[in-house]
Amino acid sequence: MKHVDEYRDRKLVKSLAFRLTGQVKRPLRFMEVCGTHTMNIFRFGLRSLFPADLEVVSGPGCPVCVTDSADIDVCIAAAENENVVIATFGDLVRVPGSRGSLAESRARGARVEIVYSPIDALELARAHKDKLVVFVGIGFETTVPTVAAAVAQAARLRMDNFCVLSLHKVMPPVFARLLAGNHQLDGLLCPGHVATIVGRRAFEPLALDYGLPCVIGGFEPVDIMQALVQLAELAARREAKVVNAYPRAVAEDGNSSAWRLVTDIFQPVDAQWRGLGTIKSSGLAIRDVYAAFDARRRLDFETETPAPPSTGCRCGDVICGRCRPVDCGHFGGSCTPGHPLGPCMVSSEGSCAAFYRYGEH
Repeated sequence: MKHVDEYRDRKLVKSLAFRLTGQVKRPLRFMEVCGTHTMNIFRFGLRSLFPADLEVVSGPGCPVCVTDSADIDVCIAAAENENVVIATFGDLVRVPGSRGSLAESRARGARVEIVYSPIDALELARAHKDKLVVFVGIGFETTVPTVAAAVAQAARLRMDNFCVLSLHKVMPPVFARLLAGNHQLDGLLCPGHVATIVGRRAFEPLALDYGLPCVIGGFEPVDIMQALVQLAELAARREAKVVNAYPRAVAEDGNSSAWRLVTDIFQPVDAQWRGLGTIKSSGLAIRDVYAAFDARRRLDFETETPAPPSTGCRCGDVICGRCRPVDCGHFGGSCTPGHPLGPCMVSSEGSCAAFYRYGEH
C-alpha cells in the first residue's frame, strides 16, 4: 500500500489545494471526461477543496451513461432469443431502454449473466456449447483491447458459439463534438485510462484545434489535484497545450501493441451517444474478416429505432455538462439508485450516482 499511500497524502493534497486556489483568479470551468475521475473527486471529498471560482463538470466519460437507449433495446432483443446467453458487466444490466432493462428480461426468463471480463464470457461459451454466448462490449479505448484479444482467441480456437455485440466508443470524436459548439470550457482534465492506450500525443489536436488547455490526470487524490493545478496554470496563461500529469502510466504514444490488436479486429463506424446523437467514426465495429464473431451479423435485429420513453430524465444533459444532477427534477425523488430512470444513476461512475451517494442532494 506504500505506493498508493503517497498519492493519498493529506498534507500534500492540502498543499495542492492551496496552490490551486492561488492559481484561480477568475471564474474557470473545467470538464473531466472519465467516470473514475467523477467518482474519486466525490469519494475523496475533493470538491470541498476547490476554490469558489472553479467549477468542475463531468463530461461523457462513463461508458454505461453514454450507451444509447436504442442500443439497450438491441441487447434486450438478443436476450429474448431462447438460444442466446447474454454476458455483460453488472452496471449495464440495470440501464433502462425503451423496452425495459436486461434485468427485467432476466426476470422474465432470459439468460443474462454478469461477467468481469470478456475472457469470462469465453469460458461461459465453453461451458454452454449448445448456446450462443453474446458478450455485450461497452467502454472506451481502455477496455477494447481485452475484447479484441477475446475475439482473436475465439478465432484461434474456432469457437462458433461466441460473438460480441460491440457498443464500444472512442474518445477523440466526442471531444470534437463537445468543443465544436458553445462549450464555455476553460480546460479539459483528460482521462488517464484512455491515455495509457492512445498516449499523450493523441490529445494534441484538441489543444491545437480548439485552443483549450488539456492535462492528462491520474486517479488518486494527489494525481487529480496536481492535474487541476497544472490545468489552472495553463488557463491562467491562456496556453493551449497537452500536459501529461500521469507519466507513471502514460507514454507519448501509449500502448501501440494493444491498439494494433484493436485495429486488427475493429474498424471505425458512426455511433449513437446518449444526449449527443450520432457522432461520426466514434464507434467500433468488428471487421469483415471476423464477421463470425459479430453479434449484429449473427442475429436478426430489428432496424427500427423506437423512441425512448418520456421520463423527463436529463442524463443526456448531465453527461454533456449542460446541467448538474441536482438540476433534474427527478433527482433524489423519483430517480434514485434503487429506482433509476437513467444510466447516470445506475452506473457507479455516473454523475448522478456520485452526487446521490456522497450527499449532494
